[in-house]
Amino acid sequence: MDLFGDVTTLPSGRRGRPSHRWSQSASDRVVLGLAMGYKPAEIAAGLGISLPTLRKYYFSELKRADMQRMRFELWRMEVLAREGNKGNVGALKELEKIKASRDRHLAEQRLKDEEADTPEILGKKEQARLDAQKALDDPDLKPGWTH
Repeated sequence: MDLFGDVTTLPSGRRGRPSHRWSQSASDRVVLGLAMGYKPAEIAAGLGISLPTLRKYYFSELKRADMQRMRFELWRMEVLAREGNKGNVGALKELEKIKASRDRHLAEQRLKDEEADTPEILGKKEQARLDAQKALDDPDLKPGWTH
């Protein structure tokens, strides 16, 4: 094993690089990297493997990339709650910060949704311009013979 816990393979006398071997610690690093927002190419570089090798050996972790951030946040809250139950006041304060941040995020999302639902208020000149354009497009107001 090397300094970072990766399994190292000694040269076998054969040509080329030794094939990559899947390990739980590397899998955990892939999941953690995805949770922190790293791109697969960055994770592959951090593990010292190519992007195709990352995709080959860690496809299941990459397939669930979009949910890794939420999994990390839930795990973090679980750890903080356990520490809070043991009497750790710092953990309880951190949980409260997470809750306040989440409440703020939800309130901002509600405001954005409400803003999207309200129609845009136009000034007099803009409204007159839009009405004139609609009148030009109205077939009943165009000159000429129609059936």
